[in-house]
Amino acid sequence: MFDNVPLFVETILDGLLLTVEATLGGILIATVLSFVFGLAMLSGSRTVRVIARIYVEVWRGTSEVVQLIWIYFVLPILVGYQIVPLMAGILVLGLNFGAYGAEIVRGAIQSVPRAQYEGAIALSLTPAQRMRRVILPQALVEMVPPFNNLFIQLLKGSALLTIITVHEMTYQAREVLVDRFISQAWLIWLLVLLFYLVLAVLITTLMRFVERRAARLVGRGPSRAARARALQVTADAGAGVH
Repeated sequence: MFDNVPLFVETILDGLLLTVEATLGGILIATVLSFVFGLAMLSGSRTVRVIARIYVEVWRGTSEVVQLIWIYFVLPILVGYQIVPLMAGILVLGLNFGAYGAEIVRGAIQSVPRAQYEGAIALSLTPAQRMRRVILPQALVEMVPPFNNLFIQLLKGSALLTIITVHEMTYQAREVLVDRFISQAWLIWLLVLLFYLVLAVLITTLMRFVERRAARLVGRGPSRAARARALQVTADAGAGVH
């Protein structure tokens, strides 16, 4: 029953690189758009806020599948230029999840206590300096956990690229399944699930590191020196007991 596992794994691995490329490309675009439009929604300009809100509501409120079809099939008809499937997929992932990320950024910035704004103003910092030096570093700590969830959702959303014939992992699994292994469909899709799980765990591990790093930078976690002192105190106490 498991004789074909090496073949299945090899076939799925053929699509792993494209899945990783689509995920990383989507994460990069989504992160940039999240900060651009998240900050834009807090702008003092009503026009900027309206433009940012339109972007968020359109991309967050419409189907990701329809967005993909529009970018890959409809847009080339309108502009006369065919987009490479992988690039179309990355663009849709970035635009779609960037809309969700913009709300994360906006919410995290607004969660910073008002006293922090007032303290920055008292120090005569410009609005840009207040945001860069005081507000954003604190808001970043609050952003990391929801961004972790967002990036995992983006990873899973990359499976939709099979619709436009991007040979990522889901596409590869479907091809080998349709070929001649229908009776072992459960095994093929189990392997695909495991591959996605491993990638999700890697994203979570990286984001937890980023979260700890960001927390230390704003003084919310023990520094390396403080942890070393705590360990030394514990060791000394243990030695005293013996």
